[in-house]
Amino acid sequence: MTDFTMNVGDNGVAIITWDVADKSMNVLRSESFGELNALIDEVLSNDDIKGAVITSGKKGTFAGGMDLNVLGSIREEAGDEPAQALFDFTMQGHQFLRKIERAGMDPKTNKGGKPIASALPGTALGIGLELPLATHRIFCADNPKAKIGLPEIMVGIFPGMGGTTRFVRMMGAMAASPFLLQGKMVDPKKAKAAGIIHEVVDDPVAAATEWVLNATDADIVKPWDAKGYKMPGGDPYHPAGFMTFVGASAMVNGNTWGVYPAAKAMLSAIYEGAQVPFDTALKIEARWFVNVLMNPSSSAMIQSLFINKEALEKGANRPDVPDQSVKKVGVLGAGMMGAGIALVSAQAGMDVVLIDTSQEAADRGKAYTETYLDKGMKRGKVTAEKKEAMLGRINATTDLNTLSDVDLIIEAVFEDVGVKAEMTKKVEAIIPEDAIFASNTSTLPITGLAEASVRKEQFIGIHFFSPVEKMALVEIIKGGETGDRAVAKALDYVRQIKKTPIVVNDERFFYANRCIIPYINEGVMMAGEGVGRPLLDHAAQLLGFPVGPVQLVDETSFDLGAKIAKATMEAMGDAYPKSVADDVTFWMVEEGRLGRKSKGGFFDYDEKGKRLGYWEGFNEKFPLLEEQPDVVEVQHRLIFAQVLEAVRALEAGVLEDIREGDVGAILGWGFMPWSGGPFSWLDIVGAAWAAERCDELAAKFGDRFACPPLLREMADKGQTFYGRFGPAAKAAA
Repeated sequence: MTDFTMNVGDNGVAIITWDVADKSMNVLRSESFGELNALIDEVLSNDDIKGAVITSGKKGTFAGGMDLNVLGSIREEAGDEPAQALFDFTMQGHQFLRKIERAGMDPKTNKGGKPIASALPGTALGIGLELPLATHRIFCADNPKAKIGLPEIMVGIFPGMGGTTRFVRMMGAMAASPFLLQGKMVDPKKAKAAGIIHEVVDDPVAAATEWVLNATDADIVKPWDAKGYKMPGGDPYHPAGFMTFVGASAMVNGNTWGVYPAAKAMLSAIYEGAQVPFDTALKIEARWFVNVLMNPSSSAMIQSLFINKEALEKGANRPDVPDQSVKKVGVLGAGMMGAGIALVSAQAGMDVVLIDTSQEAADRGKAYTETYLDKGMKRGKVTAEKKEAMLGRINATTDLNTLSDVDLIIEAVFEDVGVKAEMTKKVEAIIPEDAIFASNTSTLPITGLAEASVRKEQFIGIHFFSPVEKMALVEIIKGGETGDRAVAKALDYVRQIKKTPIVVNDERFFYANRCIIPYINEGVMMAGEGVGRPLLDHAAQLLGFPVGPVQLVDETSFDLGAKIAKATMEAMGDAYPKSVADDVTFWMVEEGRLGRKSKGGFFDYDEKGKRLGYWEGFNEKFPLLEEQPDVVEVQHRLIFAQVLEAVRALEAGVLEDIREGDVGAILGWGFMPWSGGPFSWLDIVGAAWAAERCDELAAKFGDRFACPPLLREMADKGQTFYGRFGPAAKAAA
């Protein structure tokens, strides 16, 4: 079965259709290049063919990009010369796309070529856009759901098949930067306005065919191949362009804090490529692209944010039971979490019963969805009909009897065992016998909560992150007696709301909070020891964390931290490791400085909640050290506080799949995305180095940094986590 087929009509126009049989969206595989290359050769050499239209056999989409597994296989098969193999592969792609672009025209006169157009039914991303960019005119269906763009930067690489060079030559570095450096994706009409595509039409194949039949020699010459071409906005040494390129460097480093190699490499490719002829610029782009591919950060990001994430979303760890899609969900509690859960459920087409103790509270929870939709309408993303339909799917009520026909319950009531137990008993007396009951608890063990249930095998945890509608991760927690159907139900529900699931076993704090709480505590502890709070936040941001621990604790609130600390003290008794972090937390609560919500915490805030600066009164109670620690030492304390808990979670069986540990860390709390997650980071630095650093930190700062036995064993054996626990290792076992 071939991915590309060609049919030449009586009018002499060849219609080349891209249709990967085993995929819902086209992706470019290594063998596909050869197929399309042969068809283009036929178009250019056959005198009976006047030109070609490249389109897709997929409804609503053109292509989703390159199969990134191809890059990994090239590197693995290359032996001692992986960089050369990747460069050769990339240059072959450039040469092929350049063949399409030049279309057989005379190199001196730019005449005699055959017109080749693209007809996009919809979404075109990555190489799925780089291929059309090499054609002479791009027609796209008027499909408002379609996304057009080059999102490679989001997975740790950049457009390396000509997209970087062509975007800059088409629109200039300034206009191209949001698409290249931020991975911005837009609908077809906005793509046309930006100059990325040429026409938005009802029937792109018909329009493209008509254009091919009437195209002149001048119509198929790209601007950069025409005499007298000047780069829009100016090249790096043009007075206007100079300011653009200087500003771009500052912008990239300001946004990335210098920790994402792809962004810096792309900027180098843009800057250097803008000063040379087009074909030389493509070679420069290829060299920087390979430079990024050879960086372990790139491999780790691709592995976690593309391959692993996609596998988890497709049910890599789903039990083998029949489809458990949710039709009607009951949400208990209409506070912020319950309101968000109702929103995403209704958005996915489910009927929702939103329950609270008062009608006013229930209506307020439903109003959260209305406010969200109103914002969408102002941006032109939501129609009045869609708003009415979504709100119509949410029944806000106090009547528990309305839950009699739901197939999933998600409990999001007050974080108290007694309150949850009472609600569980009441609701289970009403819902169908086969309904699944899920708790959205963030810290309480699921096995303990299931004690109130008469159907423990149907009781599970579904832990959302706040705000629900924005956060991509959902943590599914199996209790001691949770059955396979409950797990499948939770996974199918998460698939329906288009989020990424991880499945973990039950233990206090589960996985995400188990790791993020030590991160916050370590930051609070260092602040109490006298480490400057700006140093703490900036040290974290220089690692790639979205916010530092000082800012994060203000966002989550000190009273929540105090509540968690008290509950943990009760659970652990004398084994609880008291620290200066507790002193800081309880003192801040006593002072009424709970964080942003109280307009005062580690930061001062104005009446609207905007941060004004670090609160000076804190260091009157906890004086600054005269000599501040080295930034690397601060960073290592912050990293190891989290990473060691991830390893311990794997040791304890809380994590069953390290892919979930990596993806969950990045999506759940923003753990250094450039690293690929805690286990990928340990593979980058090596278990032996990590174990040695543990010993140094433990000797200086305490047993919380003690090297876990598993990490020590792997260091002694020279093992990697993906080598020992990755999917390939599991398959071979």
